[in-house]
Amino acid sequence: MSVRAKKHLGQHFLTDENIAKKIVDSLSMNHYQKILEVGPGMGVLTKYLLEKEAEIFVAEIDKESIDYLQQHYEKLDEAHFTGDFLKLNLEDQFKSQVAIIGNFPYNISSQILFKIIDYYDHVPEMVGMFQKEVAERTAAVPRTKAYGILSVLVQALYDVDYLFTVHENVFNPPPKVKSGVIRLTRNPKEGLVGNEVLFKKIVKAGFGQRRKKLSNSLKVLEIPEALQTHIFMDKRAEELSIADFISFTQEWKDAM
Repeated sequence: MSVRAKKHLGQHFLTDENIAKKIVDSLSMNHYQKILEVGPGMGVLTKYLLEKEAEIFVAEIDKESIDYLQQHYEKLDEAHFTGDFLKLNLEDQFKSQVAIIGNFPYNISSQILFKIIDYYDHVPEMVGMFQKEVAERTAAVPRTKAYGILSVLVQALYDVDYLFTVHENVFNPPPKVKSGVIRLTRNPKEGLVGNEVLFKKIVKAGFGQRRKKLSNSLKVLEIPEALQTHIFMDKRAEELSIADFISFTQEWKDAM
């Protein structure tokens, strides 16, 4: 039995065992009793995860994949299948910390990253394969074309390592683009505690019109009077570092 890759689910099954093992080995196994794999397909990562000293859970919505995994991996009983990752309440499902790993479906890759951000307190680490463009955007640095909302929101909470690039020809069916594997490691969130909502608003508004200076792009938020001549107002969002955005958010809050 094999599983048909379904285009509407964004499925591209990894066929290279060496790359699969490399992805799994990129996840630190030091602290986690539980690991959640998203989109396991036919279990190319799952088989290596099950060798680890951790309880493995899988988030899968493809019935054909679920049947395949249950037939081929005895350790995965019904209790280890969590359903749709995007609908999952990680806090309810996992009372303790859970690391996340996966060859993520391209069509929901950004949504997966934003979901992880939402559950920052529960997800200490993630290793995942994304469309190369998304992986590069996540790891991007200021003053580059790839640097944007995704870069800032993720990097404010996690250290991002771009690990390696994966060629199209090691998938079935092959995607039309290369893939990139990244690792997120939770950072202390210094300076951001209590300001997360305002931080997101400022970042999204700033990049909403990324060609304009912040004095223009942030008008939608009603800039506090004390900040209207701030040095950052003469810059574009892509020129600000993560630390700049965090400190600016605190100044904004203090001026409200």
